[in-house]
Amino acid sequence: MTTSPEDSGAEVCVIIPAAGSGTRLGEPVPKAFVDLGGATIIERCVDNIPDSLGASIVVVVPADLVERARELLPGVVVVSGGAHRSDSVRAGIAAAGTARILLVHDAARPLTPAHVFTSVVEAVAAGHPAVVPGVPVVDTLKQVTSDASGLELVARTVDREELRAVQTPQGFTRDALLRAHTDDSGLATDDAGLAERCGIPVHIVPGDPLAMKITTPWDLRIIRDVVGETAADAEARS
Repeated sequence: MTTSPEDSGAEVCVIIPAAGSGTRLGEPVPKAFVDLGGATIIERCVDNIPDSLGASIVVVVPADLVERARELLPGVVVVSGGAHRSDSVRAGIAAAGTARILLVHDAARPLTPAHVFTSVVEAVAAGHPAVVPGVPVVDTLKQVTSDASGLELVARTVDREELRAVQTPQGFTRDALLRAHTDDSGLATDDAGLAERCGIPVHIVPGDPLAMKITTPWDLRIIRDVVGETAADAEARS
């Protein structure tokens, strides 16, 4: 039987919004249900959440896939999402019980290492209301405009030393995440963006390259290769 967050008494709840269609991936099923080495992306994402957190888990999926997700994820609370990511996160918050620390984690980052989860939770527990993992940007970045012909024109080179590519899980105190989502019309690519709009300070902890996000077919190919190599290494050691 699925244990609700209310019953679990967990201090931490991981909310996984997975209600998007993932059309850029070009697969016949929503992204979270795409096969990744013998298990779906959402299964691998949930399995990769470290047991040491003692966290309850809420997964948010399209309404027509709620029962399928419950079959795949015993012991996990599954609810239906909304039209936008923010709607799905709000549905997850509503199902998260009384957990003091809420993590919002992309289903499309199924290989995020345990230490990233731990670092985020520890930073929130230490008193930071909003915490995100991030990695240094390695490419040279250009800000662009358009010239009279419509071609892109470099306006300036951005100092990458001050930039971080942000990942998930993103961690919040319950009050901070609720405040960030107070405006029902607020849309953002991540929850930290909503927090910033509210004036909530957002701190950064080190992320990890393995927390890369699956967005394109190329990303999926890379992740499948990593999963295959990991399985082969494990078999060789056994």
